[in-house]
Order: sequence, then C-alpha cells, then structure tokens
Amino acid sequence: MVDLKAWLNQQREGGRLRSLRPVIRRGNGRITLAGDDDRELLDFSSNDYLALAEHPALIAAAQQALRRFGTGSGASRLMSGDLVIHHELEDAVARLKGKEAALTFGSGYMANTGIIPALVGRHDLVFSDRLNHASIHDGCRLSGARLVRFHHNDLNHLEELLKKKQGATTPLIVVESIYSMDGDRCPLRELVELKERFGCLLMVDEAHATGVFGENGGGVSEEEGVSGAVDLAMGTFGKGLGSYGAYVAANREMIEYLLNRARSFIFSTALPPSVAAASLAAVGLIRQEPNLRRKLHEKIDYFKMLLRTGGYTADLGPSQIIPILIGESKAALNKAHLLRQQGIFATAVRPPTVPNGTARLRFSITSHHSPADLAQAAKALLEIMDI
Repeated sequence: MVDLKAWLNQQREGGRLRSLRPVIRRGNGRITLAGDDDRELLDFSSNDYLALAEHPALIAAAQQALRRFGTGSGASRLMSGDLVIHHELEDAVARLKGKEAALTFGSGYMANTGIIPALVGRHDLVFSDRLNHASIHDGCRLSGARLVRFHHNDLNHLEELLKKKQGATTPLIVVESIYSMDGDRCPLRELVELKERFGCLLMVDEAHATGVFGENGGGVSEEEGVSGAVDLAMGTFGKGLGSYGAYVAANREMIEYLLNRARSFIFSTALPPSVAAASLAAVGLIRQEPNLRRKLHEKIDYFKMLLRTGGYTADLGPSQIIPILIGESKAALNKAHLLRQQGIFATAVRPPTVPNGTARLRFSITSHHSPADLAQAAKALLEIMDI
C-alpha cells in the first residue's frame, strides 16, 4: 500500500500536486474563480475552440431533447438505451469523416481504452507515438499487446522499428493528428504511405482537430486528403464541437466488430439524449459554417503575430494550442499565478502530463477571444517572460 501522506508531500514539494478549484463561467470566454467572484479572467485553458458550447443551436437542440427524452438514456446501448438520436449522430459523424459507419462512446478516454484492446492482444504489436495522450497509452497497456513507442513524429524511427519488429499479425499504429500538449501536427500523408507499405492498421485520434481543420471540419485527415486511408478515425465532441463524448468512424465491418468487442462501449450507459442532440447540432454547424474555422484561424495567427513582434522567438506551432515552455513545475505555477494577476487564466501543465523538465503554460485560442483579449494576453505573457 502506498504511503499516502508521504506521496502527497513529495508531490507538493516538487510542485506537482494537483488540486481542484471550481470556476464560474461568465460567458464569452470569461471565468471567475470560486471565492474570487469580483475578478474576471480571460480563459485561455478551454478546449471550446469554436465557442460552440454557448451556441444557440446547440442549446436549443439539447433543450428540445431534454423535453422529449428526459435527462438520461437509462441503459447501455445494447439494452434499452439505444435511442434514435444516437444513430442520427453516428450517421452524421460517418459522413463527416468519409466513412461507412461510426460508434459513439462516453468520452475520449473510454473510446481509446475500449478500441485499442478490442483490436490487439498479447500476440500483437502496437506502435504508439511517445507523446500520445494518456488514454492511448492506457489503452495499449490494457490490450496486453507488445507496445513499441517511437520518437515523437519521427517516421524514420517508426520505419526502423517496423522493419525490426514485424510479427505474424497485422500491427496497429496509433497517433494523434494534433497533439494536445505541444499543438503540433502529425505528418499524416507520410505516415499513410508507411502504414500501407508495411501493411498496418492506422488509428488517428483527432480530438483536437475535429471542427478546427479540414474543409468540412473533418480534421487533419480531411485536410491532408487521407481520410480513406485512415482505418480508424477517433475524435471527441467535447472540444471543438462544444458538447461531450467521443466517436470512432471506420468501415461498417469494423464498427460492427467494435460494437461487440469494445468493453467501454458495451458496459456503459449510453450518452444522455440532450448531449447527443447537441453533438449532432455541432456536426451540422461545422459543415454548414466554414467561417467558424476561418475566423478562429485568423485569431490564432493574430495572437502568434503579437508574440513574435513582441520578441518571443520560440516555436509557436501550427495549431490553436500554443505551449509556452517554462521548464520546472514550480516556475510554471509561478508564471500562471502572475498571469492570473493580470486577468489571464492559462493552466500550468506539469509532469506526468508532460515529460520531466518541460512544464509549460498551455494557451488555447478560441473563438471567444476578441482582438483586444488576445492583445491583453500577449502583453501579459511577454511581461512575465521578461521579453
């Protein structure tokens, strides 16, 4: 048994102890911290990239579903919780991702820890990017498959490993299209060529790309023109789509298989109908209103321009997620505190979420942010970084 007090003290001394602090959402990308209601902060830690969580269409769809179906689904999908709205959402997701079918899950974590163990077992190989999300790593461990991790976005390293470690069964490669803590992109076109050359299955987590990238919001795989070559396209509704839950899209046979094998799907109560309805409305919006993406990317470019012209020289990446590397955990916590004093809420991300020595401030640019908000945040960040 772990010595709880000793462990907690060790985390506290290293600046790694996590705690919860309730926030009150004020709308338009603004929050206050519980107990400090008089001080409004600009929220740069939200993943509500397109500001859809407050969109009238999503709210109306959720309210209508609440009145029609009630608050909960009441059972798992394989019992009596399989509502028509779930199928409508899955059909819409399949069209968005250019696939034959889709399946929804309760969360991104549940999706990854259900899909991967359903696909591979102890006689199989799974190749995973070292910076994949914790849910992917946990799914790999739960599978019992032989896990081989390759250097982040290093396809030369992956190719070497594929040559050395080929097995009797079809290997699985798992990556993210946009990495949640670094904000960088996977070289998907080159990865597709590699997976086809070596006869692998490819699973791509598009949690932070869905809605934000692609002509229709289908993610990086759509933008790169490789949707058809991605065997399993996973993503979430709780970030760019402003709702909750997750999905996987694939060919019909694969979805039928996962419906029968993914334990986190089989043994979980179905998504509440109001949540499914909001997600369905969001999928429709991102297809119908490409300006949502265009305006967001204009804001992303503007914020990065402010930092560069202000003298910040580190790489700001290609996405809406901008990591400001600090180094040590206590230093990152201090920088986050200084930002809050200037009205900016940006979370200090520390190990084990990121590797040792790479604690950072993680800025997420969203459609909530006005040019004035972005200018205020850039000015505050440059000041606390002594630039």
